[in-house]
Amino acid sequence: MVAPTSRAMLGVLLTLSLVATAYADIGNFDDYWKSRAAKAEKAAAKAFDPNPENVTDILNAEVEQELSGSNDTRRNLKRYKGPCLATNPIDRCWRCDPNWAKNRKKLADCVLGFGWKTIGGKLGPFYVVNDSSDSDIMEPKPGTLRHAVIQKGPLWITFSTNMAIRLTQELIVSSDKTIDARGANVQIAYGAGITLQYVQNVIIHGLRIHHIVMGSGGMIRDAVDHVGLRTMSDGDGISIFGSSNIWIDHVSMSNCQDGLIDAIMGSTAITISNSHFTHHNDVMLFGASDGYSNDQIMQVTVAFNHFGQGLVQRMPRCRWGFFHVVNNDYTHWLMYAIGGSQHPIIISQGNRFIAPPNVNAKEVTKREYSPESVWKTWTWRSEGDLMMNGAFFVTSGDQRKKRPFSKMDMISYREGTYVTRMTRMSGALACFIGRPC
Repeated sequence: MVAPTSRAMLGVLLTLSLVATAYADIGNFDDYWKSRAAKAEKAAAKAFDPNPENVTDILNAEVEQELSGSNDTRRNLKRYKGPCLATNPIDRCWRCDPNWAKNRKKLADCVLGFGWKTIGGKLGPFYVVNDSSDSDIMEPKPGTLRHAVIQKGPLWITFSTNMAIRLTQELIVSSDKTIDARGANVQIAYGAGITLQYVQNVIIHGLRIHHIVMGSGGMIRDAVDHVGLRTMSDGDGISIFGSSNIWIDHVSMSNCQDGLIDAIMGSTAITISNSHFTHHNDVMLFGASDGYSNDQIMQVTVAFNHFGQGLVQRMPRCRWGFFHVVNNDYTHWLMYAIGGSQHPIIISQGNRFIAPPNVNAKEVTKREYSPESVWKTWTWRSEGDLMMNGAFFVTSGDQRKKRPFSKMDMISYREGTYVTRMTRMSGALACFIGRPC
């Protein structure tokens, strides 16, 4: 039994921890960041769907249309060199158009799932990054990615050529931006990662993000008219913090110091799709604290991704919110695939789970910090999943198929036997101007 004074001290420590988490890497939470945080909180509340399961219906219809008439379930492990194959409804929206480079902003019409309202920089001009350097974080050089992402207003950012960008400090992206790497091999590597903090309406597409390390912090320009003090960054590939309407599509990620993708502190309306994840321990974290109940508004779609070689756990690891994990291919894990605490709702539909040889790691799921008497009430559903090599999913809670979300929010699924076809083009694509992507 914990003494009253000890309980009081634990409460103080928890409060201090949450305050520190709320400010994240912001060394000076000044008026600029207070205003940005307040705006982000309002945007997240607006983006939150009180009836999330309705979102699945339209995605199910789109998937059914895409796969009708085909029973091809084989994964081609070699680099595909044939005609354009748009094998899921998001890709079908744009990929087979040979004029995609002349109509880049069509991409913004293609997102499904909880991030379906995201248009990124569609309403703004183009900005072409032609300089891979990141040598001045206080006064970013025009033509660099850092200069592009801090500009005011909507912006559609592209790249003039192949480039490897080593970020000297975390890249702090402002609202209403699209980072579109189609047509170039763009690597963010061997430096700091990408931070989406208190922003709305961001698309990240086609990047290769790997070997990300912690940033040392210091004074960093985070807007055209603001420079702020930052503490050390965590070493995430992509950090989503207090942000809404985010779409991450066709990225390839591996070997980051912390997580590949973390979404925390009331982030919501997020879709992560068509991506390829390899060689990492903690893959995705959705909700950073069992004590931060504001993450109840978190709604995330994870669709058409390939969780591949060298992964250990957290694909994803969830707290509090509602998570739709649909038509992904889980070919490797060492500990578990999907986990959580603090009663998240997890709907797993049409995924393929191939368990590792270890007899103690066959279970897809993992509940943390709660006995069965508690977690048995959490809603974790498995529908149409394909279990291979002894994999098994422990369901719990209400198994009735409710549909409180809109058709736009919830991507409808096909049976797990179709997954290899639907995810065969996951990760960053080799797109060439004048040819289907």
